[in-house]
Amino acid sequence: MLKKLQLNFSTLFGLSLLVLSLWAIANELHEYNYRDILNSLAAIPKSRLSWAIWLTVLGYLVMIGYDILGFSYINRSLNWNKIALTSFISSAFSNTIGFALLTGSAIRYRFYATWGVSAVAIAQVIAFANFTFWLGMFAVAGCLFLINPLKIPTQLHLPFATVRPIGVIFLLLVASYLLGSIFIKQPLIIRGQEFRFPDFKISLIQIAISGLDWILAAAILYALLPTNISLSYLDFLGIYLLAMFAGVVSNVPGGLGVFETIILLILSSKVSAAAILGSMLAYRGVYYFLPLLVASGLLGIYEIRFRTRNLKNINKL
Repeated sequence: MLKKLQLNFSTLFGLSLLVLSLWAIANELHEYNYRDILNSLAAIPKSRLSWAIWLTVLGYLVMIGYDILGFSYINRSLNWNKIALTSFISSAFSNTIGFALLTGSAIRYRFYATWGVSAVAIAQVIAFANFTFWLGMFAVAGCLFLINPLKIPTQLHLPFATVRPIGVIFLLLVASYLLGSIFIKQPLIIRGQEFRFPDFKISLIQIAISGLDWILAAAILYALLPTNISLSYLDFLGIYLLAMFAGVVSNVPGGLGVFETIILLILSSKVSAAAILGSMLAYRGVYYFLPLLVASGLLGIYEIRFRTRNLKNINKL
């Protein structure tokens, strides 16, 4: 009886995720007329679209490093194929739908628990991956904001004229983390939860993996921008990081609306708003919509196989 209840719960959870993915896809298409999406894609040179797709593939491969490094941090081993499958599906869902604790984290629990990983270990991997995500943002944005300070649009009503003070804060956070990994060997108790700094080597790898993730994500949109825009990649990277940071903090699915608004505010003086929107539509299609479509298919296949295998096991009892 208990096994049947577990099977029904697992199936219901899997179906709920599939429904959620279909909702996200429908929402993406609802926001923009499908003709606009097709026209935007058609206006982009095929070579640039190809670059964007390959950079997306590389970006999602890099994201697998979050979980692999997380398992190394907790001294737990798991087949890399299983980690890769889980990481890709959870990343595709959380990137597009938002609410990472309810999407990406839930998917990690669903998959890793099935493969015998304890709830405590899963929670540690999730916390490690989420922290790594922000650590790379702080490191890359901190350096860039300090070296090449971007003017903040007055419409954002921030207390700073440029992003330099934000860069200083980000770098101080990164430096504090690295110093902690060197000197603090005993676990810290934060709100009743035990936190242990990884060793210095793992901390550096965290920054490298997450930093590369952010750099690739920005490169994808940069590849899709109009060819006549006079903007270097480094200048655009600063704009992208500021817009994405605001979008992620807002917790709106995929930063929808917040991300576009900031990009438009800064770039509208360099190229027409229509052209920028066209590039961002293509970016959302390549970086969010396409991976979510693939992840939904993989999730569906997994759920079918999981249900079939469990039904066979129950029938044997």
